[in-house]
Amino acid sequence: MVKENILYTESHEWIKVDGDVATIGITDYAQHELGDIVFVELPEIGDEFDAGDSFGTIEAVKAVEDMILAVSGEIVEINETLEDTPETINNSAFEEGWIIKIKLKDSSELDKLISAKEYQKLIED
Repeated sequence: MVKENILYTESHEWIKVDGDVATIGITDYAQHELGDIVFVELPEIGDEFDAGDSFGTIEAVKAVEDMILAVSGEIVEINETLEDTPETINNSAFEEGWIIKIKLKDSSELDKLISAKEYQKLIED
């Protein structure tokens, strides 16, 4: 499932922008490929990152993957639910399974992201 009206990365994260804050998670495709998610390492509120930085990891039964930020900014909120119930990402990747909210430092970085249509084509190939 690919949702419209949000942006995507080629590394299977989704980004929904509201003003200067972006909510970030992994896509439904990514959670399906990982399998049962058993642990999520989250950053701290106030941590600052540059685009391309790893902001945590997702551990599944099959693999451990770094989560890479496509945008620079400061963490303003984390999804604390994931600390006790990381499987929320499997059950609701786009809604309850969001991972972080980040205050954007440079909104022009969003221009490097891909549309829902482009992401759909990427995962079909």
